[in-house]
Amino acid sequence: MPDGITIGPLKIYFYGIIIMVGVLAAVWVAIKEAERRELDSEYVWDMVPWLLILGIVGARLWHVFTPSQSMGVGPEYYLAHPLEILNTRNGGLGIPGAVIGGLLALFIYTKRKGLKMLTWADIIVPGLALAQAIGRWGNFFNQELYGPPSSLPWAIYIDPAHRLAGYEAFSRFHPMFLYESLWNLFNFFLLMFLGRTKEDKLLPGDLLYIYLIVYPIGRFFLEFIRLDASYVGGVNINQIIMACVAVFATWMLIYNHLRAKKNTVAVSDSDVEMLEVEPEEKSDEA
Repeated sequence: MPDGITIGPLKIYFYGIIIMVGVLAAVWVAIKEAERRELDSEYVWDMVPWLLILGIVGARLWHVFTPSQSMGVGPEYYLAHPLEILNTRNGGLGIPGAVIGGLLALFIYTKRKGLKMLTWADIIVPGLALAQAIGRWGNFFNQELYGPPSSLPWAIYIDPAHRLAGYEAFSRFHPMFLYESLWNLFNFFLLMFLGRTKEDKLLPGDLLYIYLIVYPIGRFFLEFIRLDASYVGGVNINQIIMACVAVFATWMLIYNHLRAKKNTVAVSDSDVEMLEVEPEEKSDEA
């Protein structure tokens, strides 16, 4: 299967094209969401370079410190050969690291501009889920991110050069990239649906927390069928971290509403006290 287009000495990889399509789709969704909330959509274009740069740095570092088994090297290799960290041709990018890097960039940007980070995070995450759904198709052209051998009708063919050690005798495998793409697409539609139909019940940060619940849950279960998982200390590090993120985000979502409810009750009690005091003050004046 071809993995790109060659134009003279230049080769354009399908993986890169698909990633850029995903980025543009995410930007378009974020602009529409900002306009719907009557916020300045120019901020979206302004923050894109920040998100991309720190997102790529985070994605690469995640891969470096949690390399898959097929890489044949661990973090110690990259520490001994630091220039290899920049050599993305011999490695990949980790989505969890990209999300962390992107959130850090968003925090820095909104802090500098005096914007509300959680509000802008809610604007961005639906498009992020869509970008992930699109971007996963880059794994199809690279013939990577697949599961165990399968005879199901939707199983994909992997050529011998891309088969993992121990699976050379098999030709068709579970398309794990497709499963994750569909899960991310579901996440996108869920976030868009909630953002439009439950807007009066949502608090700033809710969509971010829901994204951080839904995506990790799907990734956690998909890691069970991933052949080329990342192990650190004998455990699937991606799976463990995804579980921790989902639990933490669930708590943050609950805490977000408990805190808002507590503040509402406090304000209501304050109003009652003012009403009780006001007649006394008038009586004294009389």
